[in-house]
Amino acid sequence: MEHNRAWRARFPNPPDLCFDYRRLVEQPGGVARATDKSHRICIIGAGVTGLTAAHELLRCGFTDITLLEQSRRIGGRHLTVIDRSQPATRGSTPFEMGAMRLPYFNRADETPLQGRSVLAHYTQRFDLRLSDFANPGSAQVSSTGIFLRDGLLEGQDTPRMLIWDNQDGQTPPPGKLLKQVHEKWRLFAERMTRQVQAHYASEGWESLWSAIVQRYESLSFRNLVSLPAISHWQADDPGNFGGVGMSAEESAIFYAIGIGDGSWGAFYDACSLYPIRTAIFGFSHRLQLMHGRVDERGDPLPSPHLQAGTLLDSNGLAFDAPRYLGVAALDECLLFMPVEKSGLSFYEHCRQRGAGFATQAQVNGLSKLPNQQIRVDYAWQWSDPQRREQRSELFDSVILTLPSWLIETTLELRGFDEQMLPFHIRSAYKTAHWETSCKVFAPLKKTFFSEPHGIPQALVTDSLIHDMYTYRYNDTYPYDCILLSYTWEDDATKLALFSDQELVDKCVGELDRILLHASNINRRISPYIDTQKAAVHRWMSDRNALGAAKLYRPGTYYEAIDLMNYNRHYAARSGLYLCGESFSVDAGWTEPCLRGALDATIHLCQRTGAQFNGGFSLDHYPEYSGRPPANNPPTAFNIPRSR
Repeated sequence: MEHNRAWRARFPNPPDLCFDYRRLVEQPGGVARATDKSHRICIIGAGVTGLTAAHELLRCGFTDITLLEQSRRIGGRHLTVIDRSQPATRGSTPFEMGAMRLPYFNRADETPLQGRSVLAHYTQRFDLRLSDFANPGSAQVSSTGIFLRDGLLEGQDTPRMLIWDNQDGQTPPPGKLLKQVHEKWRLFAERMTRQVQAHYASEGWESLWSAIVQRYESLSFRNLVSLPAISHWQADDPGNFGGVGMSAEESAIFYAIGIGDGSWGAFYDACSLYPIRTAIFGFSHRLQLMHGRVDERGDPLPSPHLQAGTLLDSNGLAFDAPRYLGVAALDECLLFMPVEKSGLSFYEHCRQRGAGFATQAQVNGLSKLPNQQIRVDYAWQWSDPQRREQRSELFDSVILTLPSWLIETTLELRGFDEQMLPFHIRSAYKTAHWETSCKVFAPLKKTFFSEPHGIPQALVTDSLIHDMYTYRYNDTYPYDCILLSYTWEDDATKLALFSDQELVDKCVGELDRILLHASNINRRISPYIDTQKAAVHRWMSDRNALGAAKLYRPGTYYEAIDLMNYNRHYAARSGLYLCGESFSVDAGWTEPCLRGALDATIHLCQRTGAQFNGGFSLDHYPEYSGRPPANNPPTAFNIPRSR
């Protein structure tokens, strides 16, 4: 274990793997030096996972890389909507329809760029600007309005909005019931965090995490919330931290207000390990708003192809040129910013090759051939029946990053035997649960933040809109931003009936109704909103995604771990590498996508005999802890003396 310690992660960081990916990727030259540079690699999907894999494999020196993207844009569920009528050199307010608030896994006394995350590395390397995200109930908002039970939560006769002012980051929410709910969650989270932080990366860490998993993987979040609390943790029962201990009434309130970043009710029937991972291991702390590759005025810095308007892929098809604003700037930098040594970006490398980057290419078949190559079949210009053309290419390795429901519905796998792609792996990704999500954004007049009006900056409700966010990117931008409604799962499905404009009008009308109904507000928000320039995105009906985030039900956690173990156990034989959110356990976050891309890169380099940098070898790389043997209860946890 001692020779591996230099590669161990530190807290906060995801619980598995306990590995410092940032140390690996920030080395000169990246992960490794390729020895088989002409090894033919196909990456399916140009979301952040596929773009990261392409960027890092090019850094390693691989030269024959092909990136296939089904849609007409890059970025996948990094979907930043901007006003493209503005000059490219001028910034404007982006609407983040996908990833919106980003964790950097930095400690309380550190800046985000000091966090030990891959995202922190890329943010620093690409000079991306950040600010604290305005989460409901956080110190980053002037106030949060809480409007539950139509304003009668505390049993008063007159409807009122409860105002939570937490600018010091230490103030509990107002009202007796809200304080009770807040305190019960705080005690549970602190009890677990205390032990996790003390033992993370120690010799006994994997056994402690395994015990936690065994205790909670069969529980839903709903069950965890109502499970009785315990007073303290015991080393002879290491995985048991009890429950949150809420009553039915408290649970109904917690459904709406969540853990401090908006409603969590949509996740009540997910496996309890998902909120545990999110709350305890850094995913929900010190979240950041990504402004893009911009200066202090919010205008894009000089960057490759900034003023191009449109660009052409390797087949001559047009796609949008980069604007380097919002979260999409990360994806654009991965494609267009140069790597070391060659000085070429992946995009420029493909231009020189005359091949390697194709948009509007829907992959519909992977065939393992007797000569061990993989044939990739795809429909080129697939969305246009008049121009659609079936094409095939041969590769030595394929990296698959698609959302798993797309894999099941559009992609046929042939010739992969049980030693290459076992049934339990195929079953795990086919039966995975994907959540829908709906976001409704609109421009917000600058006067909202300058005029006295008494309307809270953020709002949490149990009405159909659920969560409202308002925030500002830059004083120089012509308008600010309001997320009129942010919903998940059933709460998002309820909104499927309405057209986009109907939904915008309904959300604004509901906000006005709430604010007028609250006797201590009694003012409309609609005069500050430009409904004609609103934007709506529904992820379940996005044919390039078929969902917003992959979650797992109680009792299916180990199936997700099986997927994460695939590259380690099967890829060398199959030539197929699985990575991205479909093959992770942390739904809806960017960091696991980046780490999944690096996991595929590590194993592909191992398979091709590449020379790892920095003294790293696969011996330093831990393995995901799979399903324990039946009837194997957790044993007493022995705290290492060095701790």
